[in-house]
Amino acid sequence: MQGSTSEMTVENVILRHSKRGMHILEGYLEKNYCEQAAEEILKLEKGTVFLTTGFYVAGYAETDGPLGTLFLAKALNRLGYRAVIVTDEFCRGYFETEGVETVYAAIDAGGEEYRALLREYRPLGLISIERCGENVEGDYANMRGVSIAGQTARIDRMFEFAKEEGIPTFGVGDGGNEIGMGNLKQVITEKLELVPCRVTVDHLVIATVSNWGAYGIIAYLEMLTGEKLLPEVEQVETYLGKIVDMGSIDGVNKEHVPTVDGFPAEVEREILDGLHGVIASA
Repeated sequence: MQGSTSEMTVENVILRHSKRGMHILEGYLEKNYCEQAAEEILKLEKGTVFLTTGFYVAGYAETDGPLGTLFLAKALNRLGYRAVIVTDEFCRGYFETEGVETVYAAIDAGGEEYRALLREYRPLGLISIERCGENVEGDYANMRGVSIAGQTARIDRMFEFAKEEGIPTFGVGDGGNEIGMGNLKQVITEKLELVPCRVTVDHLVIATVSNWGAYGIIAYLEMLTGEKLLPEVEQVETYLGKIVDMGSIDGVNKEHVPTVDGFPAEVEREILDGLHGVIASA
């Protein structure tokens, strides 16, 4: 499915409208990095897969992350996996009300609690979508460099423990401070002038918006399995409205509005339509 740069690919679609340097980082990844991630997910045995999301912004979880995580979890469940979302209190009610199993991590939970989660659930893979990870300076910070350590559960520790145990890890990010961006921390430091996350993953997916990266994985899962998995625009819009009603905010404008990273609804529609178009032409 990987083609020439002129051919429309999932990676082309999820990197549209780049504003924060992801088009720069693209040059340091394989051209079909999203396809590779989907292929590796499908190599996992049919067991439990942990997903995590939830990025604290001004008192709430932002709208980027939960959408992609929910629909990827639903896709995995449909494919025969057991998707379990691990998040913190700022996403309370976002996922279990949609029928997806959810575990809440305490803000002050330490390493032993995360090791215990791994022992209890024995996940066969871990996927992070727009989740803040510890940066190279030992802090948890937003895109403005403001510390959010006091509002961020250390779920990234679980990814480090998983790697120690040989459990495959995946990360989706759109800026540089998310779990998985440690794979490109040197490039981020030099090219984006941002203090990057230090936490690495086995397979990194970048996108202009992290939700789009998750949709990209789903699109490839659909093409690779033949199962209809990518949500329709109306499903995404309905769920977005639901979590905004529950308190979620746009991470760019910090308002309780049904948008993601400041992009209007028509751009979200463009991206999903584009991904459906890639699937149709595959």
